[in-house]
Amino acid sequence: MIAIDPKMQADRDNYKLLIGSVVPRPIALVTTLSADGVLNAAPFSFFSVVASAPPLLSVSVQRTAGGRRKDTARNALARRELVIHVVDESNVAAANRTAAGLPPDESEVAFAGLTPVAGMAVGVPGIREAKIRMECVLEHAFELGGSGNGASCDLLIARVVLFHVDEALLDRGRIDERMLAPVSRLAGDNYATLGNVFAMERP
Repeated sequence: MIAIDPKMQADRDNYKLLIGSVVPRPIALVTTLSADGVLNAAPFSFFSVVASAPPLLSVSVQRTAGGRRKDTARNALARRELVIHVVDESNVAAANRTAAGLPPDESEVAFAGLTPVAGMAVGVPGIREAKIRMECVLEHAFELGGSGNGASCDLLIARVVLFHVDEALLDRGRIDERMLAPVSRLAGDNYATLGNVFAMERP
């Protein structure tokens, strides 16, 4: 066993340890609207559930090397709305395409060949190809991290105001994870599909 002090190595090296250790990570495909009405989409694997009452999700949006906010964080902070989609085997290739470094006036949704669908509870469109999408309002936003020159990420806490779920996934109100076929993020260029599923009774 080797002990590694994060203060004694570069941020990039710490990043590699984190993304290789905290696996698998679910992937959120997040859509937001710019001030000019451009529909932005981007995938994030620093993503999780925060609470169920009310339903809250977290998405951590890492900033650029120069500390500049990415479109997703900037748009979410300005409009206070976003739509979070679960990435699955049927849409992971398109979700990956949305990670392309397009300028803010170009839509990643169009670039990836995805289909916008109007929101019912928020003004931000979602993506039709996702089996699960959650219309959200921005509950909280926190500037975190950094090494003295400003924050390194924007942590978005989103409250779900409307769920859209493919009926084929539902079994007595529960999601059938096999039917969902979620894809998770590993390190580097690696992804994983749902593997062995086993149950253990809680003590």
